[in-house]
Amino acid sequence: MSCLTNFWEGVIDMAKPIVAVVGRPNVGKSTLFNKLCGKRLSIVDDTPGVTRDRIYGECEWLNRNMILVDTGGIEPYSDDIILSQMRRQAQLAIDSADVIVLVCDVRTGVVAADQEVAAMLQKSGKPIILVVNKCDSIGEPPLEFYEFYNLGLGDPIAVSSVHGHGTGDLLDEILSYCPEEPEEEEEDDTIKVAIIGKPNVGKSSLVNSVSGEERAIVSDIAGTTRDATDTVIENEHGKYVLIDTAGLRRKSKVDDAIEKYSVIRARMAVERATVCVIMIDAKEGFTEQDSKVAGIAHEMGKACIIAVNKWDIVEKDGKTMDAYRKKLMNDFSFMSYAPIIFISAKTGQRIDRLFELINFVDAQNAMRISTGKLNAVLADATARVQPPTDKGRRLKIYYMTQASTRPPTFVCFVNRKDLFHYSYQRYLDNQIREVFGLEGTPTKFVIHEREEKKK
Repeated sequence: MSCLTNFWEGVIDMAKPIVAVVGRPNVGKSTLFNKLCGKRLSIVDDTPGVTRDRIYGECEWLNRNMILVDTGGIEPYSDDIILSQMRRQAQLAIDSADVIVLVCDVRTGVVAADQEVAAMLQKSGKPIILVVNKCDSIGEPPLEFYEFYNLGLGDPIAVSSVHGHGTGDLLDEILSYCPEEPEEEEEDDTIKVAIIGKPNVGKSSLVNSVSGEERAIVSDIAGTTRDATDTVIENEHGKYVLIDTAGLRRKSKVDDAIEKYSVIRARMAVERATVCVIMIDAKEGFTEQDSKVAGIAHEMGKACIIAVNKWDIVEKDGKTMDAYRKKLMNDFSFMSYAPIIFISAKTGQRIDRLFELINFVDAQNAMRISTGKLNAVLADATARVQPPTDKGRRLKIYYMTQASTRPPTFVCFVNRKDLFHYSYQRYLDNQIREVFGLEGTPTKFVIHEREEKKK
């Protein structure tokens, strides 16, 4: 079984398998989800535009990673009975997951809803792991446990989502259905580009325009693209994998559970990419959701370009572009490093320039700066603006080095971390950018405290 082959086309990475946790209410699936995910349940950041989302989480087991989806958190709004909600959730799991974990409750035994969902899942042909939760005692499971063999899903696994009993056996079973991760291959010169934005801003039109064929459905109906799809192209600028993602909506608009799975897949597409093209509708202008979409790419450290699409239908004079650019720079102040380009996917306006920018920001995202050059900039910056003080103690930055790329990550060794205020970090970041560029890429600072030698 290959993970996500139904929508990874062209050059395929071994994506993290998606594991859907399904079950009727109150069987403990959300508790199990939290236990498996641990502290890596959701993304939290103070950066504007970064959303906090508890629909999915990443789980690591035996040095393997997987994406868990808690369907209990994405029940569609319905006035129907619980069974109909269960049926819809189970169908979504069938469509979206690589492995399905059906959670039941040993205390209630097998109920009609369990049988209904089990029957639906069996038709999918996908791996199904039956988990009997609330087996809280160590040792042999209670007699009621054996009743679940009647569901016809093979050997159940007894777990306690509260205490964690049996979760290791469950994770072992999940990994048994996932292929071994291949050895790292040498990187080629193909650039993976995720095209992200709200629904109906022209993402699929851009893919079709540059590929010369209709690879994605183009429609005025927002949300036509459900999954992330890949298109491999080669032109005079280089080789690219374009990942067309489903549009990301405001949470209040995501009343269709399928759309919530699309959000998960869009996040995964961004994670797979090295460059993100954030598309804005020129007629609609900047919206709060554009900020949230951009925040996903920013938090993951991806090289970013803001592409204003449908520029061909905007009424313009000699000052329109400059005024629009100035407003966008203010709107995207939290990612001021991102270049802005005005394009038309329909007419092909500035598409060549877009690919030149993709190459440029990808190189900036992978830039490595020597420790000697970094510390020369550091010495000059601290001489211009003294580091902050508090109660007579001044921040001392002993030296700085670059630890990694994508994004460029700088490690600073200081005497006191609490004195290294965000404002001074921002100042140093600006000084580094002034000398080395780093246009189109976020940066990351890691602060290490080192005790001063006592006299």
